[in-house]
Amino acid sequence: MFSSGTSPSPRRWRDAAFAGAVCGATALLVLALGWILWDVVRHGVAHLSWDYLSGEPRNSGRAGGIAPILISTLAVLLVALLSAVPLGVGTAVWLVEFGSRHRGTLAGVRLALDALAGVPSIVFGLFGSAFFSVFLGLGFSILSGGLTLACMILPIVIRTSEAGLSALPADWRPSAAALGLSRTSALRHLLLPAAAPAIMAGVMLGVGRATAETAALIFTSGYVDRMPGSLLDSGRTLAVHIYDLAMNVAGGDRAAYAAACVLVVLIVLIDVLSSALAQGWMARKMSPP
Repeated sequence: MFSSGTSPSPRRWRDAAFAGAVCGATALLVLALGWILWDVVRHGVAHLSWDYLSGEPRNSGRAGGIAPILISTLAVLLVALLSAVPLGVGTAVWLVEFGSRHRGTLAGVRLALDALAGVPSIVFGLFGSAFFSVFLGLGFSILSGGLTLACMILPIVIRTSEAGLSALPADWRPSAAALGLSRTSALRHLLLPAAAPAIMAGVMLGVGRATAETAALIFTSGYVDRMPGSLLDSGRTLAVHIYDLAMNVAGGDRAAYAAACVLVVLIVLIDVLSSALAQGWMARKMSPP
């Protein structure tokens, strides 16, 4: 019979092994990310300048700048977010707050969202080309590309927002009703501000996927690298520009690395700005009057 002093040893060994495996996996992930970022920065930072950011592309992108491409990227991303975030958050609110009355519909919606989250981006591109570009007559345009990306990131926004709302304490809702708050007021002033971190996490995941998307935009927003005059003009995004330089333009590797640097910085800036805005909004909503 083992003494009481020796029995915890295997458990401590298993805990230590598990902790070591977790730390090792985390370190491996950080090293891989650091290597990718270092490779991009090392090859691309020398090509960056104000003229590069503000100039027009020349010689198939080998020379000149990326101003039209940067504007097209921001426009496509703005269309995608303005379309997906309100619809996604509204759907998540329905799923959590009102969907329990329609269990069959609720299960069907969740199944559809899970299926859409796994659809390859090239399929979204074909759908966007057939529906937005051809059926709706939008053609190769920033609007077609943005709406296609909205369809892609919608499942992510809905599921993360739903998880954030579902994780709130169950007694908040009856407590708000006991204080005389309507369901709308409780959502606006209590539930949505408390779930803002989860909602913002979903938006950030969507931004990362949308900003780096290539396949879907080739079929919808197109390849044109001139400055767009409106949302109905074709526009090349940074991800499509990087793909074109790396795969189709001989001698375009240096410019591709520079564009990749800009893309990484753009994603980081959007993440930081969005997080700051969400925290400020949450602080205002949750602070006492």
